[in-house]
Amino acid sequence: MYKHLFFDLDHTIWDFDRNAEETLHELYHTYNLKKLGLHSPDIFIEVYTRNNHQLWADYHVGKISKDVLRATRFSKTFTELGISPGLIPAKFEDDYVLLCPRKTNLFPHAHETLLYLHEKYTLHIISNGFKESTELKIGNTGLAKYFRTVFISEIIGVNKPDKAIFEHVFKATEAKVAESLMIGDSIEADIRGAQAFGMKAIYFNPDNKERPADVPHQIGCLSELVKLL
Repeated sequence: MYKHLFFDLDHTIWDFDRNAEETLHELYHTYNLKKLGLHSPDIFIEVYTRNNHQLWADYHVGKISKDVLRATRFSKTFTELGISPGLIPAKFEDDYVLLCPRKTNLFPHAHETLLYLHEKYTLHIISNGFKESTELKIGNTGLAKYFRTVFISEIIGVNKPDKAIFEHVFKATEAKVAESLMIGDSIEADIRGAQAFGMKAIYFNPDNKERPADVPHQIGCLSELVKLL
């Protein structure tokens, strides 16, 4: 039935939260945040993760820009934890952006699943990530060999779930909508974006979050795709 599989990258193949956690543990000690009164890296990571997820949700739908996202996520986190603006490390965001995309943690069974699918289907990535970081993530993890094309929203100029990014992708790949499947973790950007364009979609839901009624298919592990496809 399917010939083309379109994957999201962050939170679907590349384990964003795990890689961010590793990076923030390193930066916590590099900047000696304990001296600022942040006695636990885990609390800092928890608040950052909540703020970052919300800001990315706003970025997906065009409410904020890349610059606002990057300028806000750590300033908001430090402020919420009681650190005055004058004490926030000025280079923290820059160092995070330098380190995090070079991390290589993928979700379990990513390589073996993609290897299997690559032999049966034409694989593509559609990412709402930023150009430089997305290219680093794909290059450092050895993912490039599985995918015929990689579409990055920053380059295209429009984010999922906007119909325009799907129009661009299908024009470039010459794939047919009826023969294509989207796999991603974002209900709004990946699943509903694909559905609105007429595509079938599978919700990647490793944390077993509540699944909306209009999302018919989900998996909890990438390895489930081997049985389904």
